Amino acid sequence: MSQFAFDVDASNFQQIVIDGSLQAPVVVDFWAPWCGPCKALKPILEKLAEEYQGKFILAKINSDENQELAAQFGVRGIPSVKALYGGEIVDEFSGAMPESEVREFLDRIIPSPAEELRLKAAELKAGGDAAQALQLLAQASQLDTGNEKVRLDAAEILFEVGELDEAKRLLDSLSPPMKLEDRAVQLTAKLNFALSGQSGGDEQALRDKIAADTKDMDGRLRLAKLLIAANRHAEGMDQLLEMIAIDRAWDDEAARRTLLDVFNLLAGSPLVSEYRRKLASALN
Repeated sequence: MSQFAFDVDASNFQQIVIDGSLQAPVVVDFWAPWCGPCKALKPILEKLAEEYQGKFILAKINSDENQELAAQFGVRGIPSVKALYGGEIVDEFSGAMPESEVREFLDRIIPSPAEELRLKAAELKAGGDAAQALQLLAQASQLDTGNEKVRLDAAEILFEVGELDEAKRLLDSLSPPMKLEDRAVQLTAKLNFALSGQSGGDEQALRDKIAADTKDMDGRLRLAKLLIAANRHAEGMDQLLEMIAIDRAWDDEAARRTLLDVFNLLAGSPLVSEYRRKLASALN
C-alpha cells in the first residue's frame, strides 16, 4: 500500500483523517465495491496521491462497511469525496470526474508555499514566538503579495505586541470584503479602542470632569473608551448607556455606534446579549 493512501475505518479514522489533516490536506473517498463510478475514480485518486508525494493524503472509506462514518459526513451518494484541512471540510465533490478536474480540485485544497509559511507562523505564534512568526509572515507576503490572510495574521501579532500603528496600517490595507470578515472586524474594534485608550487621558481626571458636569458627553465618551481599552467592558458600556439616556442623538449617535463596536469586540461573550437588551430598552 502507498505511504500516501490508506484504507480507513473507525479504528484509524481519528489518526489518519482528523489528526492527519492538521499536517496536510486529507482527501476522503467514500466508495463501495458495487459502485461503477467509484471504480473509475478510485484509481485516479490513488495515482495522484503517489504523484503528489505527500502534498495530500488519500483516505479510502468503504461506505457499506462504515455507514456511521458515511452518515457523519452526510454522504448520500457515492463516490463522495471530502477534503479536510485543519480538521474541517474545505472542499468536496460527488460523482466520478476526469483526472484533469480532479487535479484542479487538488490544486485548490493544497496550500501554496505562502500558505504553508502562514500556517507555520501560526504555530510559532501559539508557542509564544511572535518575532519569528512575523518573519515567516513577511516571507509569505513576499511570495504572495495578494494574500490578505497573511496581512491579517501579521496585524493580530503586531497588535498583541503593542505595535498599534503598524497593525492599523495593515488593517487599513485590507480590501473592503476582507475588512468585513469577523476576525478583521473584531481586531479593528480592539485596535480602535486601544488607540483611544492611549489618548483618552487620566481616568480620575475624566471622572472629576464628569462629576462637575454630568452632561459632559465628550468626557463620558473618552472615559467609556478608556475603560473598554482596559478590558473593563461592562463599566465602559454603562457609560455609553448613560450617554444615550442623556442625549442619544449627540454627535450623530456616537454612544450607540460605539456600543455596537464593543459588541463586535466582544463577539460571543454573554455580555453582548445582556447589553443588547439594555440598548434596546434605552432606545425605546
